[in-house]
Amino acid sequence: MRTMKLGCTHLEVPVVGIGCMRINRLSQAEAERYIQTALELGANFFDHADIYGGGECESRFAEAIHMNDDVRERIILQSKCGIRKGMYDFSKEHILEAVDGSLRRLRTDYLDVLLLHRPDALVEPEEVAEAFEILQTTGKVRYFGVSNHKSMQIELLKKFVRQPIVANQLQLSITNATMIAQGMNLNMENQWAVDRDESVLDYCRLHDITIQPWSPFLYGFFEGVFLDNPKFPELNQKIDEIAARYGVSNVTIAIAWLLRHPARMQPIVGTMNVERLWASCQAADIELTRQEWYEIYLAAGYQLP
Repeated sequence: MRTMKLGCTHLEVPVVGIGCMRINRLSQAEAERYIQTALELGANFFDHADIYGGGECESRFAEAIHMNDDVRERIILQSKCGIRKGMYDFSKEHILEAVDGSLRRLRTDYLDVLLLHRPDALVEPEEVAEAFEILQTTGKVRYFGVSNHKSMQIELLKKFVRQPIVANQLQLSITNATMIAQGMNLNMENQWAVDRDESVLDYCRLHDITIQPWSPFLYGFFEGVFLDNPKFPELNQKIDEIAARYGVSNVTIAIAWLLRHPARMQPIVGTMNVERLWASCQAADIELTRQEWYEIYLAAGYQLP
C-alpha cells in the first residue's frame, strides 16, 4: 500500500483508510478475516468513533484484532467524539470522558488521531484547547483533527488550540463533490456556483490538513451506492469503461478518482465486504489521467462553465 504523510505530521499512513462503522454487523470470524485482509493489503489505518454501534464497533474491533502491545504498534488508530444523543458536545469534560471510553473499548493506551466529530454550536474553543492539552501531555492522543468542519470553524479552534489540526473528515464522492465543482464555477449562475462548502477544499490544502473523504461510494446522505445503480447510467458506463481499460473493478476506479486529486486525500472506506476492500486498496496503484478524471466528473452530471 502506498503511504502519505498525514497533514503536517511525520506520521506515515496508507492512502486508503479503513472505516469501522459497520464492523459490529460481522461475526467474530468475519471480523477477524476482514481485519487480517486489510493488514495483508497494508491498510493498517483504522477509523472509529465512539458513536459507532454505541461503542460496540470499537470493542468488536479490539476483539477481532486480538489487541495487545505488539499488534498495537503495527496499526494506526483514529477515533472521533462529540456526538451524543440529541446533541453535539465539545465540552472539556465530555472529550476527556469519550477518549477514555474509546481507549478502554479499543484496549489501548493511546489514539494516534482524535477527531472532533460534527461541529458543536455551543463549542467553547478554550475548553477544547484544555482537553487537547491534557490528552497530549498524558500521552492518550498523539494528533488531533476534525470532521465535517468548515474553514472558519477550524480557524476558531486554531485561535486557542496549540496542536495543529491534521485532518478533516468530509463527505466526498464522485456524486457528492460540490466542494470540487464550486471551485470551477465562480461567478456562474448555475447550481454548481452555490458555495455550500466555504472553500474548505482549498483551505485544507493551504493549511496542510488531510481531507479524509467518507462514504466514497454513496450518493446523497446515505441514500445508496452510485456504483451499478440505474439512477446513474452515464456515470456507471464511464466508470466501467475506464475500469475495463485498467483491468480493475468499478470500486477501484471510484477510489482512484479521489486519489487522483492533488489535495492528497485519504479516503475512508467503510465496506465490510472483503472483495470490495481489496478492490478499494488496489486504487493506490492506479493513477487516472487528467482526461479520465474529467470524463468521470462530467459523467456524474457536473458541468464545465
